[in-house]
Amino acid sequence: MRKFVFILIALAIAGFTLFWVLTEPEAAVPAQNSGAPDLANGRVVFLAGGCASCHATPGQPDKLLLGGGLGIESPAGTFTAPNISPDPDHGIGRWTGEQFAAALLKGVSPDGRHYYPAFPYTSYQGMKPEDVRDLHAFIRTLAPSANVPSGHDFPLDLALVRRGMGLWKLLHFPGPSHDAADMPEPLARGRYLVETLGHCAECHSPRDMTGGIVASRRMGGGELPDGDEAPNLTPGKGGLDDWTEEDLTFFLADGTTPDGDVAGGEMARVIANTGQLPEADRAAMAAYLKSLQPIDD
Repeated sequence: MRKFVFILIALAIAGFTLFWVLTEPEAAVPAQNSGAPDLANGRVVFLAGGCASCHATPGQPDKLLLGGGLGIESPAGTFTAPNISPDPDHGIGRWTGEQFAAALLKGVSPDGRHYYPAFPYTSYQGMKPEDVRDLHAFIRTLAPSANVPSGHDFPLDLALVRRGMGLWKLLHFPGPSHDAADMPEPLARGRYLVETLGHCAECHSPRDMTGGIVASRRMGGGELPDGDEAPNLTPGKGGLDDWTEEDLTFFLADGTTPDGDVAGGEMARVIANTGQLPEADRAAMAAYLKSLQPIDD
């Protein structure tokens, strides 16, 4: 019996050690562009990335005051968007460029913990170093907020569960590459805006039982936690088959559909951002979406 207990203890120690090694947060990022930041580009990245949609405190008129507090529903619970304003005590005012890059590209916090993928680092992982630099610089120009959002309403928000996100990352991160080096313009720009900065697939794709995007139906439509449907964004039947590139470009400007309807709900917040992008960027997004492999739904 003592030998059996000893074996169980040894297996438990070995299993925990393996778990600890496999789930080690990876915070190392490629060398970041150290040149002078381009604040105009930082603003475009901020808009395309939808930063204010999640991180502006709900109910306030100033959408550039990033005090956090929005509840992001999921089947596992409700996650609360944090304060990412330049406030040094309650926001990210003390973060270095490397820490900011590690959060966006690796999903790792400055204190070395995994972020939950309610924060779409699975898409942001493909950001260009100069865009990370410029976004960080732009956010630092915004007004600080001392707002302290509530914690996650997630019963399993425990140290070992968060550490266990490392196992989820082994399955789903890094995800598919969206390098557009082999694509002509404006498709390359559109792909970057849609797949990386805009993280459109995070809502508009179905997910498997582990929470990962089903690759074969990426952009083919997904179910939102509140029960609403995020529509099919491919040019297949039931998707954008009868939309022209001009229709899509116009929709991304003010949310008006070809039949005269207007976007609401979550999409209205997206349009508030894309409507401020250069028209060439909206046209590039439209061209890329119409180039996708059709999925009928």
